[in-house]
Amino acid sequence: MEILWFLLALCMLTAVIGPFVLRRRGGIRLAAPGSPDAADPQDYGFVRQEELDVRTPGPDQDLLDVLEVVQHTQEWRAASQLLSGTPKEGEVRWQRVQAFAGAASLELLQRPGVGGAWLRKWRAEAPKDAGAAAVHAEFLVQQAWRSSTAGTDDFRILLEEARTVIAEAALLAPGDPVPYIVELAVARGLGYSGEEFDQVWAKIIDRAPAHMGAHMAALHFWSERWHGSREEADRFATAAAARAPQGSLLAALPLFAVYEHLPEVNLVRGFYQGQVVTKAVGGAMFAVHAARADDPMLAHVRHLLVLFLVRMERWSEAVHQLVHIDGHVGALPWTASEDPAAEYTVYRALAVAGYEANGGSPATLPH
Repeated sequence: MEILWFLLALCMLTAVIGPFVLRRRGGIRLAAPGSPDAADPQDYGFVRQEELDVRTPGPDQDLLDVLEVVQHTQEWRAASQLLSGTPKEGEVRWQRVQAFAGAASLELLQRPGVGGAWLRKWRAEAPKDAGAAAVHAEFLVQQAWRSSTAGTDDFRILLEEARTVIAEAALLAPGDPVPYIVELAVARGLGYSGEEFDQVWAKIIDRAPAHMGAHMAALHFWSERWHGSREEADRFATAAAARAPQGSLLAALPLFAVYEHLPEVNLVRGFYQGQVVTKAVGGAMFAVHAARADDPMLAHVRHLLVLFLVRMERWSEAVHQLVHIDGHVGALPWTASEDPAAEYTVYRALAVAGYEANGGSPATLPH
């Protein structure tokens, strides 16, 4: 019995410190900040933790400029102009709708009853604005997940309201897949049947068959923790990767399926060197190399690769990804944490420490 309690205690300890301490032959360990032995990410030109931008996965200066104007003046017109000039079928529109909705949601959280007034004005003063309707629908979804508990009456009421606004947004912009992508989160929260989900998914595929953001949202629905299983999620991701057009980042989707089903406590030695993880990371690396440099979803894949490459102790490859994404942390896996910047910074420090322990330095930084 005593040995059982010892093993349970050991498992709990592993769960707590595992993500933060990784070993390699000589021992890779984070030194205390300011220690002469500490690897300093700033030597590599990386951004300080307090300056990391949690709003977007990568740079979108037009969006950030407009967000600053809107939040400073509480006037919505710049947001409307930006969205009206953003192509409907691409990934950028979806990301911008998420960013505007997230900004309004966080404002309201920080200043209850007052924050996000610009979104309310936008809807009231431009009721036929398709962008406003899409942002409003996404805002309601984010409010449901952020401010209430799944399954409660408040949660369902917000998602039902979101579904009404989604229908309005879809009517205002018939060719736009974004309203239906927003509905995927509603489907997950309200527990759509497989048939109901397929009806929404068909509308997305008809409008944007290779939309990476839509596939990532659908993958949540099919995951084991929601309305599918590990096998269904893997099947969905593998099928999407197999039919992905040349240069599409859909080839990286199986890595997101692996991430969705990572064990909370890993008791298998070499799990991150196993075939499943190695194959998924290989597919994602291939997708990154084949993708356009300006693909707006590229940062999403690079962020997730950092987590896996660090846990696989592939330090140089992890640092190579960091070179491309540092400065912005508004993506999985960091956004799953209460403090995305802090979570990202830990992995960045581990990558740099491992890189230096194996002979790397700022002078050998990959470009």
